[in-house]
Amino acid sequence: MSERNTLIRSLHDVGLAAWFGGSLMGAVGLNGAAKDVGGHEAISDRISASGWAKWVPVNAAAIGAHLFGGGGLLAVNAHRVAAQQGVAASTVAKTVVTAAALAATAYARGLGKKVELATSADPQDAEKAQKHPIDLDKARRQLAYAQWAVPALTGCLVVLNALHGEQQRPAEQVPGMWERARSATHFMS
Repeated sequence: MSERNTLIRSLHDVGLAAWFGGSLMGAVGLNGAAKDVGGHEAISDRISASGWAKWVPVNAAAIGAHLFGGGGLLAVNAHRVAAQQGVAASTVAKTVVTAAALAATAYARGLGKKVELATSADPQDAEKAQKHPIDLDKARRQLAYAQWAVPALTGCLVVLNALHGEQQRPAEQVPGMWERARSATHFMS
């Protein structure tokens, strides 16, 4: 029996597309444009920080949609994860890469906020920054790496999604389930 999961699959895929695309556009377009028009590092940092801050709510919604959809897909495909050879391994890989992408996203946001406060023209922000001083050059380097890690990791998720799609083909499911059952039988004997 074929069951459609269009809504949860759409939430999963559109959420990931926005997370990947937004982070890539930010790393390439927003940061590049800020450097081009800023003229001074602190001004470029403020332009970039302002753009990234505007992206945060959209990115949070995209990540939430992706995670909700992913949880739903895991629930409806639990039988395949348990019974089809290779699906559990690719599911674990997706989970690990998703966790890494979430960590990189959170780390980039935290560093971005520190750079934003340290370069702000607002006296209240400057006061906050003085309470928690940072090595600005080091923070900028770490931020650049973190901002590039997010599209790299979410791009890996896109590839793993393609693998999951291939594993759902009927030609993959039957042999995969047969091989899993055969392996379990050999294990028991």
